[in-house]
Amino acid sequence: MSVTNRDAGASSGAPIPRAVAVVVDGARVLVVKRFLRRERADACVMCEATGAAGPECAGHRYAVLPGGHVEDGETAEEAAVRELAEEASLGARIGRLLWTGLHNRRPASYFLMADVTGTPALSGPESRENGPDNSFELLWATEGDLDRLGLHPADVRAPLAGLLRDVGSPEGR
Repeated sequence: MSVTNRDAGASSGAPIPRAVAVVVDGARVLVVKRFLRRERADACVMCEATGAAGPECAGHRYAVLPGGHVEDGETAEEAAVRELAEEASLGARIGRLLWTGLHNRRPASYFLMADVTGTPALSGPESRENGPDNSFELLWATEGDLDRLGLHPADVRAPLAGLLRDVGSPEGR
């Protein structure tokens, strides 16, 4: 049984859950390469996540997996499919739940996507908000790219690297 955002207590002040779409193509995974700079550090989620001190936000280069908020009344599975379509113009279905964790102190569910259709193209709010201080770029990353890109949150790098090794190996295909 899937838990909806309403069931998780989002309206009660609890953190809004995040759903993440993990799209794998051989030994590569689709990521959103980011640059984020806010006027003030106290208004920047990445300054908070990295413990950056000072009143100014110096800017952050990192990558995330496609995903976002679970809307009120929506399941995490539905949100992962919706976010992938909104951010990357891709259709897919849920293959399986890979793992759960935290993303900026929010509960996050990571789903391996199956039957992916389309060509990745930036769309939705990410496309509209794309600019010098808030940039988004879709790209395919290998296991060796995860650290260099600063995949966030960092604790997903090891399980994701393991998944890429398994899926990319002849036995995993």
